[in-house]
Amino acid sequence: MLSSKNSLAVLRKTNALLDGHFVLSSGLHSPSYVQCAKLLSFPHKAEKFTKSLASKIKKTFKNIDLILSPAMGGIVIGYEIGRILKKETIFCERVEGNFKLRRGFYIKKKTRVLIIEDVITTGKSSLECAKLIKKSGAILLGFACLIDRSNKQTLKIKRKNIISQVKLKIPTFKKKNIPESLKKIPITKPGSRFLKWKRD
Repeated sequence: MLSSKNSLAVLRKTNALLDGHFVLSSGLHSPSYVQCAKLLSFPHKAEKFTKSLASKIKKTFKNIDLILSPAMGGIVIGYEIGRILKKETIFCERVEGNFKLRRGFYIKKKTRVLIIEDVITTGKSSLECAKLIKKSGAILLGFACLIDRSNKQTLKIKRKNIISQVKLKIPTFKKKNIPESLKKIPITKPGSRFLKWKRD
């Protein structure tokens, strides 16, 4: 199983863990950002993460029937975990701002579902997925992610229901509470063409 220390080293080496001033999808500001797409661009390195996470999931969640992931970030992670655990895997995507099941995907009543994400900060996307499960009359087993960067102030999910490969302690701030040191750094919106990547 991949240790937290080695996980962090891989994130740094693949430039998946960035330093700067970022505005997250939640609207919160942060001095660091996790770009899982960079990790996934090195499949042989990402495989270590997914295998380790799959091992944790297997020990924690029993009798999984289905894996559900939110688009876009969770799709690849969900697929890989599903492949390793040999479980059916589907994803939901936003339609006019709300998550919906499309492409012929559906959740049967009483199905035992595990939600898998790439990164959890507030858990908002995961909770939206949970609503689809509840609406279908299925059973939510819990949540799993490669990286948990949530904290008590931001998390909207009970921590005991989350399994992650690595837990990062990264501060987040509301716009009115941004520290002066962070204000001095130009804002970058993740995924922006202005992001500059450095290779070791």
